[in-house]
Amino acid sequence: MKICRVVFNKKEYEAQEGENAGAFLRERGLAGFVCGGHGKCGKCRVICRGALSAPTDREKAVLTKDELLSGVRLACQTYISGDCEFISEDQGKAEIKADGNMPDIELLPIFDNYGVAVDIGTTTVALRLYGRDGALLAEQSCLNPQRAYGGDVVSRMEASLKGEKDALASSIRRLLCDMIRAASDIAGVSADKIDGAVIAGNTVMLSFLSGVDTEPLTHAPFTANSLFGQTATAESLGLDILCPQTPVYLPRCVSAFVGADITCAVISSQIYKNEKNAVLTDIGTNGETVLKYGNALYACSTAAGPAFEGAGISMGMGGSVSAVDKVRVLPDGSLDVHVIGGAEPAGICGSGIVDAVAALLDTGAIDETGYMEDEPAVIAPPVVLTQADIRAVQLAKSAIHAGIKTLLSHAALTCSDIDRFYIAGGFGSYLDVMNAGKIGLIPKELTGCVKVLGNASLSGASALLLSSPLLKESESIASAIQTAELASNPVFAEEYMNNMTFDV
Repeated sequence: MKICRVVFNKKEYEAQEGENAGAFLRERGLAGFVCGGHGKCGKCRVICRGALSAPTDREKAVLTKDELLSGVRLACQTYISGDCEFISEDQGKAEIKADGNMPDIELLPIFDNYGVAVDIGTTTVALRLYGRDGALLAEQSCLNPQRAYGGDVVSRMEASLKGEKDALASSIRRLLCDMIRAASDIAGVSADKIDGAVIAGNTVMLSFLSGVDTEPLTHAPFTANSLFGQTATAESLGLDILCPQTPVYLPRCVSAFVGADITCAVISSQIYKNEKNAVLTDIGTNGETVLKYGNALYACSTAAGPAFEGAGISMGMGGSVSAVDKVRVLPDGSLDVHVIGGAEPAGICGSGIVDAVAALLDTGAIDETGYMEDEPAVIAPPVVLTQADIRAVQLAKSAIHAGIKTLLSHAALTCSDIDRFYIAGGFGSYLDVMNAGKIGLIPKELTGCVKVLGNASLSGASALLLSSPLLKESESIASAIQTAELASNPVFAEEYMNNMTFDV
């Protein structure tokens, strides 16, 4: 087999003739395989030159003629046939929310010297380093490198089934080691002095980290090989920057699709011991909701998809420099936008998408059914939203809205019975709540009792790290939460259809 010289972002590598460029570049840090490498999302764009396969029909459908002529290709559709060069399209550094609501705790850390708390989100990863006295010494946040295998858990599990299980594990383990090293350097402490850790995440993320097979999660009856709530060693998790026997606690998941991130969010909000009736929702790729009703806790998970993470949207991107993150309608009917970093707009992130759809409803550019007469709608040149983008938003927002309404129905409650509505997650921190209500992402009736928690999963993990009694209590709380199945629930089906429109 012929060996080819490949230059990627000015670094030189060797590749085999006939090797898929996407698979090759993914191992070298190229992200953006939101669709799992099927050529559907168009996010793995690279600028390239040299000996490569001819553009596929899929590329010709996704890329313009000018882009193809200028050397832009979809890495997942391109094959190496000789010496070549690739340059990734840089979308800038992401702005990732790492702060969040810390509950009152009894300070009894599970470590003696230093400890780290981590939240492995589907899109982002955040970490905090603490001292024995509970002082926050350093924070780190990064995009999850596993997004190179797909924008959601389904496409990543598909990649795992196709032989990428070890690659998924090693990518997150490398990142965690890098983040621990960076936090230790900032704090001026040695990483080998870290003697305790708590790592939260949804069931799939914790399974990838620990090497647990996710195959049972890909088909009915959708069971998990492990719901965690256990302590592993750093060595067993591949965290070689720590001493081998350093204990790492993986919090208890509620169910197969309601993970430890929600357990930690429940701890962060203290919903289990505050208001009589309250709702907590993490708006993201997986829209998990918890209802506190009297002394009982109920939970559900809706597959909202990655639209509010910027994926699946024609010009969607994460919350990074050049992303439109806020949109409003001016008195003359024109749109005013805010762009992260003050740069020229290159795409639109989740909070911007919610604002933009609300603005288009206000201006009449889309009607209550989501129909767009003049397509595409210009948000801020060259950023536009297409009819397909609006439909993706409708699907995502309807799933989350229907999940909330179904849980309320499960307890024979209405929105007027809810005392507090908690919104967790990084996306929720940037969300305009009124616009979220306007487009039906959340029930309008709940917009007046919202409390934004920020990264509640990370804060909850931090609380468990700093309080061993709370860590033990979290296991009892997670095991007591009752999961409502939505797949065959007639109320969910009805609410989902009813909330597809914007007339809510």
